[in-house]
Amino acid sequence: MKRVLVIEDNRDLAYGLRNNLEIEGYQVEVADDGPKGLMRARAGGPDLIILDLMLPGMDGYRVLRALREEGRQTPILILTARGEEADKVRGLRLGADDYVTKPFGVLELLARVEALMRRAVVTTAGTEPAAPLIERFGDIEVHCASRTVLRRGQPVTLTPKEYELLLALIRRRGAVASRVELLTEVWGYSAAVLSRTVDTHVAELRRKLEDDLQAPRHLLTVRKAGYRLQA
Repeated sequence: MKRVLVIEDNRDLAYGLRNNLEIEGYQVEVADDGPKGLMRARAGGPDLIILDLMLPGMDGYRVLRALREEGRQTPILILTARGEEADKVRGLRLGADDYVTKPFGVLELLARVEALMRRAVVTTAGTEPAAPLIERFGDIEVHCASRTVLRRGQPVTLTPKEYELLLALIRRRGAVASRVELLTEVWGYSAAVLSRTVDTHVAELRRKLEDDLQAPRHLLTVRKAGYRLQA
């Protein structure tokens, strides 16, 4: 049985999350503040963490940073306030795999949890499509075996989802990838769960890999279609 750790101080919300996740067959543990959540994440080895950003004792950013700095790759879904784009971006930069804005629909959250779980199993099993040892475009090198990215010889820190998104675009060899295709391939979502997730991650990749964000050379938007990578 897959285990989910919910780190949320709102008792009503935590209770609702627990009930819905248990109905779906997950084993659920709840922590109501940052320090407890971090301790249980370290000790319990959950398969996925749902993490609120505004927590007593230690906020979600610090919990997230601590887990990633320790090398823990557990999928983390953060909960953010509606409209707080900066919160989402900061969470993704710290290594979150995805986010849901409050208030959110239960079906959407469950779909995201299922997708992250499925993606984690695929990655662990090593069944991703084979790729050359090193991919290059412009002054970027992607070392597939070590999952590292260099820009002009210097390491670039990407989150797991940013790396997988970049690889999905590289594999298309310049062909356009729609947002729905990228959501399905990288996050495992169906078209029904379409969101700004892809746009946010592409924006972060551009920030890290492009010289001019207003006129990107490599990560191109194709109007009304999606994105493509130009070498």
